[in-house]
Amino acid sequence: MANDIKTEVNKRRTFAIISHPDAGKTTITEQLLLFSGAIREKGTVKAKGKKSNKFAKSDWMDIEKQRGISVTSSVMQVDYDGCQVNILDTPGHEDFSEDTYRTLMAVDAAVMVVDTGKGIEPQTKRLFEVVSHRGIPIFTFMNKLDRDGREPLDLVSELEEVLGIDAYLMNWPMGMGKNLLGLYDLYNQRVELRNSETDEADVYIDLDESGQVSGDHQFTQSTIYSQALEDAQLLHEAGNPFDRELINQGKLTPVFFGSALTGFGVQTFFDAFIDLAPAPGPTRLADDQIIQPDDPELSGFIFKIQANMNPAHRDRIAFIRLASGKFEKGMNVTLERTGKTLRLAHTTQFMADTREEVAEAFAGDIIGLYDTGQLQIGDSIYEGKQAIKFADLPQFTPELFMRVSPKNVLKQKSFYKGIEQLVQEGAIQLYKTYHTNEFIVGAVGQLQFEVFQHRLLHEYHSEVDMIPMGHRIARWIDPADLDPKMSSSRNLLVKDRFDQPVFLFENTFAEHWFKDKYPEIQLESLL
Repeated sequence: MANDIKTEVNKRRTFAIISHPDAGKTTITEQLLLFSGAIREKGTVKAKGKKSNKFAKSDWMDIEKQRGISVTSSVMQVDYDGCQVNILDTPGHEDFSEDTYRTLMAVDAAVMVVDTGKGIEPQTKRLFEVVSHRGIPIFTFMNKLDRDGREPLDLVSELEEVLGIDAYLMNWPMGMGKNLLGLYDLYNQRVELRNSETDEADVYIDLDESGQVSGDHQFTQSTIYSQALEDAQLLHEAGNPFDRELINQGKLTPVFFGSALTGFGVQTFFDAFIDLAPAPGPTRLADDQIIQPDDPELSGFIFKIQANMNPAHRDRIAFIRLASGKFEKGMNVTLERTGKTLRLAHTTQFMADTREEVAEAFAGDIIGLYDTGQLQIGDSIYEGKQAIKFADLPQFTPELFMRVSPKNVLKQKSFYKGIEQLVQEGAIQLYKTYHTNEFIVGAVGQLQFEVFQHRLLHEYHSEVDMIPMGHRIARWIDPADLDPKMSSSRNLLVKDRFDQPVFLFENTFAEHWFKDKYPEIQLESLL
């Protein structure tokens, strides 16, 4: 049994794609699906001002299609070259960092997409720091080579200087934009020519022992080729050596160039990624112990909850990263938080906006469990008598707050249901004023409120009024220390969704004033 599990685990590749908005993250996801054979037709993100019915296959939510952005993580499973590949496409927008950060706890590697016209952007840097903190492998794809962009050498230098990671060049562009000839492929020792005149496949030409193109080809007379050859060979000799161990530790990033929009260089990248990316490894538990993926007993943790992926059925899906063992449909596990038995009868795997029942899965896989409301983000599940609790997932204190109320009091039932389900997804946090029970929602970014309001209207038919409260500082207090008289206009007293008391301070001055007045009271940024 253990050997069977180990064999299956070694076939798994589970990774997230991270980037700044508009760097091409969703487009490269789609190309990976295309090359895997999972989809037959390219669907592009809807362009602003253009009428189109085609959208990237990983953007399933209505508001994503309208705006042309990703605001929730998508999970896709595909078979590629004998491997089971689990792709997690994350939101690029900074207002949805929470969803992305938690998703990054569920992967074994990350693909970082960089716009060659813009280089390392703020959100890319923030997400890189999360990945780097985990020490997982990072693969870099320099995108939009079909457009004129910054000098490749500048891009690589910035990558190393801004992010503090060494780079290993897997290939080197021969030109850019309209002058793009192809890629000088150092890893595969070949040249990949872009066949832009026809719909035929790209052309691959092997290099000889000296690194020159084999045979007589017209493009070798081009100054673009000769310059790229000179640059690539110089960088290969003077740059960082290839070291697979450093790649596995997240200290050396393989760098690829290409164009997600046209698909050029994407298959070369994907082939190398499958070869170099690690299979699922051990997962850390709350007591700092680790669990091995080939442990025969099933375990896993919930890193995401999503309501209404199928609006027609009002379903709610809990996404579980399997950390060990083998899943079989209908098996029983224990929910660590409650100690209750959970039957895994209605489970699914995803291919963007389509899904299918899953009969079996192994450590490294992501499965979706239909949930009636008993599961929470961060929950651990396990098989057997030995209780297992995984390390806590990142939590975030909201910075922006709004009062929210239904416009139509006759539709309060839909309003309450919508708020309850959307809050459980973790992007929006719910509070109630301490005495009057007025609803207040908090979020890290403004866009989260817009998505929240949109989804309440279109998924729950509940139109709401939202009154901005601006920036507030949320601090939790031990109920035993609470005196309601401590509340004032500058530090509003509310309850979180677990009925724990929280002060919403108007600013840092108000917080410091409170601490000076009540020095014995301990305030916490998170419960």
